[in-house]
Amino acid sequence: MRRLFLVRRQRSGGFVGETGMRQRAVAGALAAVLAAAVLAAGPATAAPPVDDLYLVTLVGPGTAGAAVPLPELLVATQLRAEQESVLTAVDAPAPVYRWTTALNGFAVRLTADQATRIGTDPRVSLVEKNAVRPLAGHPSAATVSSGRLQTRGGAGVVIGVVDSGVSPDRPVLSAVSGLGRAPDHFSGSCDTGEGWPATTCNRKLVGARWFVDGFGADRLRSTASLSPLDDDGHGTQVASIAAGNPGVTVRVHGERLGRYAGVAPQARLAVYKACWTAPDPDDDGCATADLVTAIDTATADGVDVLNLSVGGPAGFDTVERALLGADEAGVVTVGAAGNDRAADAAHASPWVTTVGAAAGPAREGDVVGADGRRYTGAMSATRPVGPARVVLAADVAAQGATRADARVCTPGSLDAARVAGRIVLCDRGVIGRIDKSAAVARADGVGMVLANVAPGNLAADFHSVPTVHVDRADGDSLRRWVRHHPTARMSLDPVGQVPAPPRVEPWSSPGDLAGAVVKPDVVATGSGVLGAVPPTGSDVDWDLASGTSAATAAVSGAAAVLVSRHPDWSADAVRSALATTARRLGSTAVLRSGAGRVDTDAALRPGLVYDVAAGDYRAWLEGDLQGDLNTPSILLSGDDDSTTRTITNVTDRRLYFSSSARGFSRHQVRVTPAAVRLGPGESATYTVTVGRTSVQPLDDGWVTWRGATGTMTRIPVVISR
Repeated sequence: MRRLFLVRRQRSGGFVGETGMRQRAVAGALAAVLAAAVLAAGPATAAPPVDDLYLVTLVGPGTAGAAVPLPELLVATQLRAEQESVLTAVDAPAPVYRWTTALNGFAVRLTADQATRIGTDPRVSLVEKNAVRPLAGHPSAATVSSGRLQTRGGAGVVIGVVDSGVSPDRPVLSAVSGLGRAPDHFSGSCDTGEGWPATTCNRKLVGARWFVDGFGADRLRSTASLSPLDDDGHGTQVASIAAGNPGVTVRVHGERLGRYAGVAPQARLAVYKACWTAPDPDDDGCATADLVTAIDTATADGVDVLNLSVGGPAGFDTVERALLGADEAGVVTVGAAGNDRAADAAHASPWVTTVGAAAGPAREGDVVGADGRRYTGAMSATRPVGPARVVLAADVAAQGATRADARVCTPGSLDAARVAGRIVLCDRGVIGRIDKSAAVARADGVGMVLANVAPGNLAADFHSVPTVHVDRADGDSLRRWVRHHPTARMSLDPVGQVPAPPRVEPWSSPGDLAGAVVKPDVVATGSGVLGAVPPTGSDVDWDLASGTSAATAAVSGAAAVLVSRHPDWSADAVRSALATTARRLGSTAVLRSGAGRVDTDAALRPGLVYDVAAGDYRAWLEGDLQGDLNTPSILLSGDDDSTTRTITNVTDRRLYFSSSARGFSRHQVRVTPAAVRLGPGESATYTVTVGRTSVQPLDDGWVTWRGATGTMTRIPVVISR
């Protein structure tokens, strides 16, 4: 056994264990580096015509991962001098962005020939073109999630949100009393810009920055703001889910839906706008150059948790390397798995907690006829409607509107004389769902039935009139019944909230069996999650967020709660606690659900954690790690028969822990030693061995360590060989 102390990297003053004493060797190194910087100073020589923006990562870490006992400013100066030398070698122009904290690199405009030449420089480890990635939002698939209202959690912690900005005037994001201790390590600034004066930031919103050079200011939608102001709504929702203030009343279309709180309501927020809107919504997204710059800046600013609700490829690209640097600085990094079931989960790196989407609770309602017939669908409204006549939208077209327009309830297509006081059955498609109910409301209708015309999800959106959304089969049945009973009256009756089923949403991106580690790491509710939205001129200040974005925001909030409660834990200890205490989702495959659904309360008392020694991630990435990476999951493939892991006691007592291996149907799995006794802070290494059999190669299960005080620390195991 060995004793391992969990220490978070300091936010200032250099590196852990650094003393104030400067020896002559340090002074000599300082003089040498400053001399090199002077020689390399000045803009790079003029470059030939450029083609593309490239992201260039140099060999070795940024200041966050530097292992030399030198001041951070000195190391950064040395990195900049090296960058200038690399740029000069290919006659490159001045870079668009420089990075020295989370990684050592830059974004620069190069010709294809320059990019090829710079890629052969032995000082360069990666060159890739700038690309635009989508936010990990998804069309709403359920309704408001419920649960115990949190009023505390996250005090003293800053969550960095790399997204589409934020709308600072939302009450859920305002400076209120009860935020607890202020963060004393955060050094970020509040940038100005369109609609964003320097006074916008406050005790809740402690920092705001924006980065557009990668996306291009000339590619923006005309209504986009060159400032941290949210143009899309996504960033505001993510921020409110993670750290929205408690006790804010939620009202939508005159209905009171209860009170709101984010997962870590006392946490502060720092927003880094790197995602933008374009004239064509299909071109919206986040340029990788802007993302990397936001990650590098947030790391330098001293955020505790970094939320990246952005999809992307599963490789170890520049974005992932920047997130490695953030982890090396002690930041808990949390990323979205993505919403494409046909693609591998994004953020395949072991230093990122990758989050998939679990089903959320659904709010339902019934369409009820006088003869007792009943059609159940999704409904967010809490007040009933009717009995009232039901009309088919196609039959009540306004003068000048076509039946096709009326059938899908496009704005202005309905005849108010025939709609007033009635419930309108509208077909799904062509325009947005809530635009249909707005059209019904403008024609004085009292309710809407929204019917699918193809297989698809049911969404309990916030509609302008009470609405029940039914599937295609019920829609077809109801449509036939109304045609044969044109004077019949029906009611729309709220049923209430139905508990979430123990399953992963079908659109949530799964892990890769051939990947390096198990992904996603965990899941959280990713459908119908309530969040604040920017003002739109209507009375709706809230909306329902769905997608792995919403799930990621919830896990970022949970991480903030843990950091606040356990400031002595490392970032990887926090990530371990979130995973090892997650609740299993029945028999769902591990590569769909990871360790399971995050349970914040259980994560506060994990008993044991899987910590990662400083430098191990980088050594693993470079192929230099001796031994196994200490991840809170196991993926065995090829000829691997065994692997080792190290557990550390984070309780305040000396305890006995016993192990078990369960859930495997095709392999014999053994854990040795079977039991250990550990004092506070002590660690032990164990081995998981898989017996070779003639059965099918794919299998998964769990290795669990139970503590004498009832703690249960469980990790998923996937076997593929």
